Amino acid sequence: MQLFDTHAHLYDSSLLPQLNEVLGRAREVGVRGVCCIGTDLETSRQAVELARSHSGVHAVVGFQPNHCHGLTDADWEALLQLVDDPTVVGIGETGLDRYWKDCPFEEQWFWFERHWGLAKSRDMPLVIHMRDCEADIVHFIEEHRKDWPIRGIMHSFTGNWNTASKALDAGMHISFAGMVTFKASDDLRSVARRVPQDRLLIETDSPYLSPEPLRGRRPNEPGRVLHTLRCLAETIGVSADLLAEQTTRNAVELFRLDEQFESL
Repeated sequence: MQLFDTHAHLYDSSLLPQLNEVLGRAREVGVRGVCCIGTDLETSRQAVELARSHSGVHAVVGFQPNHCHGLTDADWEALLQLVDDPTVVGIGETGLDRYWKDCPFEEQWFWFERHWGLAKSRDMPLVIHMRDCEADIVHFIEEHRKDWPIRGIMHSFTGNWNTASKALDAGMHISFAGMVTFKASDDLRSVARRVPQDRLLIETDSPYLSPEPLRGRRPNEPGRVLHTLRCLAETIGVSADLLAEQTTRNAVELFRLDEQFESL
């Protein structure tokens, strides 16, 4: 079985000191690759450094919406320099968030549009964060999809089928994290059941969101993506091996990795 964790924050202080062991445990359960996702300039730089120093780790760089307040053009120029690094395979995480109040919504929207334009100009996948703002995300996608057949991911998806279907219609992938395994997540599993298998991805969002049967145990880590994969396979009604192969192929194609890329 080969797995691909499309979203992890490996630079987190709960993971970084034991990163070799964390990646070793992931390797043992079949994780072949991990995308390390930046949320601001410093963590984006860290993601690149980790991708340079660890085989099978790939960097995604950007400003998460809750880290956008007070950003300057100089910050953006520094991010553009990072995007040129060969370890960088995507832009993000970006998006919208009405749950936290760390950044005014208008600023979030402005920087989301800048990330969108960057991903479009580089033809790179866009990793989208969404929290308590499904209608806003649908509106954004509807406004912008005509300008670009979108390559990207609705990350750690917890939305309804209307939001998922709009994202799928626009060309995006849907990625599920540990929440889909929770006992109370029947509605989310019903959405997952309807997502075409060739547009389905899995992630941990490490160090957060540990899946059942490890819910609440932190830090989450890439090897635990196996639990999410097994839950989705059971939900959809396919073998875990088959879905692991499909979701890994989806990640490799989306991030335009060589199929023979160096694994963890």
